[in-house]
Amino acid sequence: MDFFLLQTHSNMVEGKINKIHGWAAMKPGIKVEPWSYTPRPIGENDVEIKIEYSGICGSDLHTIKQEWSGTTYPAIVGHEIIGKIITKGAKVTEFNEGDLVGVGAQVFACHRSDCKPCNNNLDPHCPRGVFTYNSKYPDGEQAQGGYAEAVRVDSKYTFHIPSSIDPLYAAPLMCAGTTVFAPMLRKGVKKGDRVGIVGIGGLGHLAIQYAHALGAEVVAFSHSPNKRQECLDLGASKFVLTSDKEDVDAHRHTLDFLFITSNSKSNQYNEFISWMDFEGIVVLLALPEGHMTFSPFEFVLNEVGITGSLIGGVNIIKKTLEFASKHNIRPIIEKYPIDDVNNALQHMDDGKARYRI
Repeated sequence: MDFFLLQTHSNMVEGKINKIHGWAAMKPGIKVEPWSYTPRPIGENDVEIKIEYSGICGSDLHTIKQEWSGTTYPAIVGHEIIGKIITKGAKVTEFNEGDLVGVGAQVFACHRSDCKPCNNNLDPHCPRGVFTYNSKYPDGEQAQGGYAEAVRVDSKYTFHIPSSIDPLYAAPLMCAGTTVFAPMLRKGVKKGDRVGIVGIGGLGHLAIQYAHALGAEVVAFSHSPNKRQECLDLGASKFVLTSDKEDVDAHRHTLDFLFITSNSKSNQYNEFISWMDFEGIVVLLALPEGHMTFSPFEFVLNEVGITGSLIGGVNIIKKTLEFASKHNIRPIIEKYPIDDVNNALQHMDDGKARYRI
């Protein structure tokens, strides 16, 4: 959003949906209900999008349940948005009305020349950044997300969807796909690297595909034996059943990278570190409750690093979509009509989704 330009009416255009109807959480819990709000004016760099599809992300559940502190209600969540542009600001040149586009977990960053995160492709960490929902603009107004008929965002955080990707399957790429691909790009995963994936769910099944397409030898770790063939079909070279001690022992000190996509128990990290080769890197993509516990000796003796990754910025989201188009990377999804969103949320919270909704 163009914060300073919004003060001048001459820089605005009239939107087509001036009362947005959506489904909002009104209090902590797994329930959303119909609710409407008046959206921000459309600035000269903004677009108005008529939403066709919105994915459900684990972050949505954490937010509406207030498992992450600071939820402001009413809250319309959803940051895997696909739709068509119906209005654009006067200075928007990259998009036209009718274009099929996506929006991910962020809707604004300053991109100023003096902003260190923005100038290092880390715009999700911009101190002036605004996330797609449960985040406030400088004027104090709350951003609302994709469980709605429309959304207005800065055009810089709007992305063309490649024609080769069915829009129904594009939504999960905006957050889940970007979340797993971003650290692979930043850490330099390449052909021949040995990459482990822990947790074969909404993030993990996409992580297997992206790592495989990068040329890595992918090892899928899961406690569910019935996921073995599916992991191999998605591109894993090996499947390790974590309850099989002999199988796990055979893979100790064998990995260059390990991407943890599930809410693993706090005491499992010593085990994860033991799977790493010297100078291997453990990348945390999930946000389990509580604190991680591990022995510093494991890190020092094995010279293993541990890091985290948030989401992808503008450039990484573009690369995520382009790479998915080129290598036919697609999520496995379940579909629900928006009127059945509460059942979909419960299904996700029960851990029954295969793998994105």
